[in-house]
Formats: sequence, structure tokens, C-alpha cells
Amino acid sequence: MRFMGQLPTMPTAGQVLPGRADPMPVPDSHEFTGQSISPPFPSQMHRAVFGMGCFWGAERGFWELSGVYSTAVGYAGGFTPNPTYREVCGGLTGHVEVVLVVFDPSRITYDELLRQFWEGHDPTQGMRQGNDVGTQYRSVIHHHDDAQAESAKLSKQLYQRRLEKAGLGEIKTEVVAAPPFFYAEAYHQQYLAKNPQGYCGHGGTGVSCPVGATV
Repeated sequence: MRFMGQLPTMPTAGQVLPGRADPMPVPDSHEFTGQSISPPFPSQMHRAVFGMGCFWGAERGFWELSGVYSTAVGYAGGFTPNPTYREVCGGLTGHVEVVLVVFDPSRITYDELLRQFWEGHDPTQGMRQGNDVGTQYRSVIHHHDDAQAESAKLSKQLYQRRLEKAGLGEIKTEVVAAPPFFYAEAYHQQYLAKNPQGYCGHGGTGVSCPVGATV
């Protein structure tokens, strides 16, 4: 969807679609890592969830990191249970396109995931990323515990300073406790592993994130 001026707004309670009880069926294994993309995961693994525009390119950026066990794409932060992609794109679910990252904290830190998040998109754009416009493209961090929340909020402050020095605007990223995660349809999972020439609209600000400063 192209940017045509007025940014979209979140739906009201009376507009929200009802959704469905059954989750979307997803593949048993990850197209790139070969690991499961749905629970149960090994007990030592931690989870992180990020929204940074179209989830196709966002997911690839995380699965390529050493220490990431698995990834999956889905919808979160809205009101409609188990929505379809068409419903989310229609703007009446309130959901964001997000990436679930399952990672081994002994091999990669949450701060390193935050660096991939901040540098992998433009968090100043609000309800859009480039030409992708809609409430589903807003920038979000869904934290799973107090430590993730603290790291996410501090990294946001530090990155804001870097952006200001570069002459860029205010970060619009939401940092909130992780809501329910609803898996997207099977064809979206690891889309760019199956379609290497597929669309990827991601582009960062070119400003590096001070990873490690939040430890």
C-alpha cells in the first residue's frame, strides 16, 4: 500500500473483526534452521517478539543470526483472535505483523536482537515502513519479562540520542508486555527462504545502535 498523506488509525471497538477459535496450521519445521517453529521449545530457549514492518524481511534478518534457534511470523497487539492476513491488512484487527524469535541466550544476547531490530528498520515512521502503510506496520517491541522490558526501554533512549545526532526524528516504537501471538498462514512462514527474490521493503536509518550499553 502506498503512502498517500494521512496515516491510518487504530480501529474502534465497534469496528473490530470477530476472528476465530482455531489457530492457523503451520509447518512442523523451519525452512532455514530445520527446527520447530511452534512450542514446545527446548527449556533453555528464550523468546522475543518484534514488529518492524513487513514480516517477510524482518524474519529473515533474525533467522540469519547465530544463536537464533527458530523464528516464525504472526500477528499480535490487536483484538481479533487468529486473524487472517487479509483481515489484518484490512486494518480492522488492530494487529501488527510481528516476528517471534526463539533464541539461545548462551549464544546470543537480547541486546544483540535489539540491535538487529533498531538497525533493520526506521522506527521514526509510525504506522508505516517506506511504501508499506497501515496499522499492521507499526514498530513494536513485545517484552516477555522485566529484564527484556528494561533493556528495550533503555536501548530506545540510547538509540533516540543517536538518531537526534544524525538529524532524524522521534522514535515511534511501542514497548509493551507481550500480548498473545497468533501464527500467520503457512505460506508466510520463512517466505524469503522459499522465495529468495520476493519482496523485502526493509531499510534502516543507517545509524548504528549502541548494543551492549544496555547490559
